[in-house]
Amino acid sequence: MSDWIIKVEHLEKRYRIRHDPEGRDYVLLRDVLAERWKNLFRPRTRAAAETFFALRDVSFEINRGEVVAIIGRNGAGKSTLLKLLSRITAPSAGRIRIRGQISSLLEVGTGFHPELTGRENIYLNGTILGMTKKEIDRKLDAIIDFAGIEKFIDTPVKRFSSGMQVRLAFSVAAHLEPEILVIDEVLAVGDAAFQKKCLGKMQDVATAGRTVLFVSHDLAAVEKLCSRSILLEEGSCVADGPTSQIITQYLSGLLDVATSDLASRTDRKGEGHVRFTKIEILDKYGNKQSTFLSGRPLRIRLHYHANSSRPLMNCRVSVAVNGWGKVYFLASTELHTDECLVLPSEGFIDCVVDELPLSVGIYYLCPFFEMNGIVQDTLDSAGILQVEDGNFFGTGKDYPVGWAGKTVLVKHRWEIGSKSASAES
Repeated sequence: MSDWIIKVEHLEKRYRIRHDPEGRDYVLLRDVLAERWKNLFRPRTRAAAETFFALRDVSFEINRGEVVAIIGRNGAGKSTLLKLLSRITAPSAGRIRIRGQISSLLEVGTGFHPELTGRENIYLNGTILGMTKKEIDRKLDAIIDFAGIEKFIDTPVKRFSSGMQVRLAFSVAAHLEPEILVIDEVLAVGDAAFQKKCLGKMQDVATAGRTVLFVSHDLAAVEKLCSRSILLEEGSCVADGPTSQIITQYLSGLLDVATSDLASRTDRKGEGHVRFTKIEILDKYGNKQSTFLSGRPLRIRLHYHANSSRPLMNCRVSVAVNGWGKVYFLASTELHTDECLVLPSEGFIDCVVDELPLSVGIYYLCPFFEMNGIVQDTLDSAGILQVEDGNFFGTGKDYPVGWAGKTVLVKHRWEIGSKSASAES
């Protein structure tokens, strides 16, 4: 008999999206009654509906003891898949078969009661996840110690930060010792030290022969932790295999997306009153280039267009530079002025970097436009920044193996001391 612990067969999840012909997101009861009275003797027009497939015909098997990553761009269906596997929601079609107990950590604070203390929520959450009171009693000190919130354990969870909540939630889930541990992108909330601690714990879980399903945009963590990965695109499973191979395919797909026409992209978020139309990367003389040298100046030009001719008030524009699922730096207009940023209805805004602090590799630009506190437009992988060695440190030496596309460069120097020298001083 096969040693599978999870078997997914032709899985689908679809939603019905209604489109109100009048463009209203909600209606009041009095509006409904008035509308029905007016249309009492006229046929009523129904709102149009659209079927959206969050997942479509997904099939795979995961064997006992495997550590598997599920990767893909935003909106690919990763979180939906984990919710189906965790039985939070039911599939529209297909079948999921599971041989074992699942412990899931999908959203910050899931299963926590805000009025209860951290200690009380450990018992509540542990019970929901299937632990007995004796088990929780035995593991309570270890759970609290791992979460690192001893001082606040008897404080109501509503006063916890999101980072404290996720630390406690992960600690409870990890100490349940489940046969299957399912973890979504929530670890991004924690600080770097806690993320490292969590990765170590997941490695311990995997070493103990239990199964881990891990969703993350941090490709370095995926590469370190998972031997196998599944790639989702627009709700479909497009690749399944060794992690290094799947990451290469995923990055190749990002490259294709980033070189597509920005104005025609539909995978964007925001109200859309203002849209980015083009991204250009220029040298210090204003010339477009495809490749830039580390340590040299560059200019990121974000072209935009509004659907109104009026000036755009109270704007915030930013651009994130990503690589391997991590943000290497974020440039934002709000970091440079306290005044209200007013922009014309159409034009461009430049982000000028005097010394490019990135190592050799390919990076992706993610622009963001906000007006009056409301997001208007943002896209993942909207442009490409290709960086080559520019002798950043002035030594003429090549980059060490493994630095490419993963490193921020910082000007620094080294000083050598000795015990005798420090004693003399």
